[in-house]
Amino acid sequence: MQEKRRPTALELDKILLKLAEYANCEETKLRILNIKPAATFEETGRLLCLTSDAHSLTNRFGTPSIYGVKPCSDAVSRAKAGSMLGMRELLDAAYIFKTARGLISWKQQDGGEETSLNPLFDCLDANKPLEDDITRSIISEEELDDHASPELYDIRRKIRGAHAKVREQLEKMTRSQSYQKYLQEQIVTIRNGRFVVPVKAEHKNEIKGLVHDTSASGATLFIEPMSVVEQNNLIRELESREVHEINRILLELSARVGESAELLLNDYDIIIELDVIFSKSKLADKLRATVPKLVENGETNLKKARHPLINADKIVPIDIFLGGGFDTLVITGPNTGGKTVALKTLGLLTLMAQCGLMIPAGDESTVCFYPKVLADIGDEQSIEQSLSTFSGHMTNIVSILEQAASDTLVLIDELGAGTDPVEGAALAVAIISKLRERGAKIAATTHYAEMKVYALQTKGVENASCEFDVKTLRPTYRLLIGVPGRSNAFAISERLGLPLDVIEAAKSQVSHENSRFEDVVSGLEEARQKLEDEKTLAEKNRMEAEIAKSGANELREKLESESEKEIQRARDRAKGIVEQVRFKSEQLLNELEDLKKQKDKADFSATVNDVKASFKMYLRELEEEADPVTQKKKEHYRLPRPLKRGDTVLLTDFGSEGTVLSPADTNGYVQVQAGIIKTKVKLTSLRLVDDSGRKTTLAGGAVNTKGAIKSAKETASSEVDLRGFDSAEAILELNRFIDNSVLSNLKTVTVIHGKGTGALRNAVQAHLRRHRAVKSYRTGQYGEGESGVTIAELK
Repeated sequence: MQEKRRPTALELDKILLKLAEYANCEETKLRILNIKPAATFEETGRLLCLTSDAHSLTNRFGTPSIYGVKPCSDAVSRAKAGSMLGMRELLDAAYIFKTARGLISWKQQDGGEETSLNPLFDCLDANKPLEDDITRSIISEEELDDHASPELYDIRRKIRGAHAKVREQLEKMTRSQSYQKYLQEQIVTIRNGRFVVPVKAEHKNEIKGLVHDTSASGATLFIEPMSVVEQNNLIRELESREVHEINRILLELSARVGESAELLLNDYDIIIELDVIFSKSKLADKLRATVPKLVENGETNLKKARHPLINADKIVPIDIFLGGGFDTLVITGPNTGGKTVALKTLGLLTLMAQCGLMIPAGDESTVCFYPKVLADIGDEQSIEQSLSTFSGHMTNIVSILEQAASDTLVLIDELGAGTDPVEGAALAVAIISKLRERGAKIAATTHYAEMKVYALQTKGVENASCEFDVKTLRPTYRLLIGVPGRSNAFAISERLGLPLDVIEAAKSQVSHENSRFEDVVSGLEEARQKLEDEKTLAEKNRMEAEIAKSGANELREKLESESEKEIQRARDRAKGIVEQVRFKSEQLLNELEDLKKQKDKADFSATVNDVKASFKMYLRELEEEADPVTQKKKEHYRLPRPLKRGDTVLLTDFGSEGTVLSPADTNGYVQVQAGIIKTKVKLTSLRLVDDSGRKTTLAGGAVNTKGAIKSAKETASSEVDLRGFDSAEAILELNRFIDNSVLSNLKTVTVIHGKGTGALRNAVQAHLRRHRAVKSYRTGQYGEGESGVTIAELK
């Protein structure tokens, strides 16, 4: 009897009830509620492995569909004996095959990965032909499909035709004026499976036929007219044939189910077993559980363990370890401090693991396998058995002492309570000593100071306490192993308002030895809490430093990565520009080479050489400036004074002079006129020209701008020869020529284009017509070159 109640004392039955809520079949729920802890280490490992693999697979592929599978053993036995199964039983059998087929398909998602579940899935074997024949033939548990067989289809077609014929005859009668006065209602109905009409009782002799029923009042008789008796007889005959054919089909399907009996029963059993396993996986998700490491060396180490029946948001996780350096854990502390919860957590999580359940504890927790877990927790007082609380506990203790061995975990709550404190403490020490002699692993809660001293003085026995905050009068529910607990009775009483003289009188009654012991424990607790606070602060600082370091490293790596990317993008872009310019320049150089070959004039050859040299120099400059990382040397020039209207300035971007039309605006732009062109130029691109000396100072040294302009005027020509150019080249050269002419203040220029076909002349004159620097133009006259030249007047 006592052995039966220990899982109940540790509340394993409540865990199984929660597990049963996730079951999809009634049989699964029954199996879950009858789960017992595994009897061997190997079986426990196997069960945990099944749950772990199921949990892993469901996280990847979702939970397989197992819903409403019904028991089939009774139906299968009757089918094997040759009995006919009902439509519902046949549909249930087909659903088992369908569920098995769905499970096989679900497992195939893992690509044949080897797991502990493979043997179960490998034993599933669907019978799709039989499943299809049943589901195609049976529409519901009361109806067979017309197409279940050709014979059934033909019979039902004839029945429908006969029904239609009878109904048509009777409806014609109800519409007839000669019969309507005899009828109670103008309807056709059915009595005893035959079509009849309702006739008034007083006119029953007016319609010849068979009476099949009478209304409750007797005012109406339901008569089958003689004209439809033969047709009704045909319907009854067809219906009899229909029943015979339905039975034949069901009997045939039942025989096939009987032939597949072994396969069907095997599939059903595996489906239920898989439903149990996947229910465990669902509970693990609910509890945020993990798979513990299973050992049998007597060592249990639960990290951040939580009691699964207490709200996860309210409970404080605890660390519990037992075995290794000690075999007995004595837990002390005030009432409601969490001692019993800690004890139950240790026992319940051990039993859960042995049932193949994942446990609500942190990663790398270790659970020891115990063939026997013996517990005495709760009040065993029984009025019927005339047992006091103490007697009830002692009855349990006697049973535990009889069964305890080296492979046993013993859990005792409030050891020695319920009797004289001196005798109770002595009994508690003696019981613990006896259990240790048997080699059992023990965890016990107590209030006795003698037990604390015993734990301090005895090798292999360790103190533990449930932390209590005297300032708030609340437990923290933290389990502190290695620290004996205090009762805190005096401190709690003082906080609650008990007079100090009463408390002092109580303290005087406490023995000197006990008082000194409590003082030592109090000092240890204060030192521990101080060290705990310092450790918490140090850990917080360390975490903040780690976060800061990690953030700085991430930022540095991000900046380095972005910098490298930006540099590479800039280089790629510059390289593209250079390649494009190189291509166009080579193209132009080749064209000039072709022109050189076609021209024999010495001056034209020299011009081509000059242009080639100029383009090559320009290309080298582009290559030098292509890398954006290499910054151009900036000129450190500052205007000696703010610019004003009328100042002469040098436009450094164009190498030409201009006159300031208005001072710099708010955006730093100055309106300047260079020749006939008015434009806005950035203030930083202007250099003030000293009109007296006509000099401006640049970073590269002094430049005599007056001399530069004068040199430009001296070398400027008033005519340009475009012969040999195509239209596009000619326009480019013409634009350059006009710009130089404007800067040289030339008013009339001559454009030589030759006569030829007139295409070049038309292109030149069309461009001159649109050019904003050209005032007018005309074709050359006699002595000027006539139609071979165009004379343009500039603005």
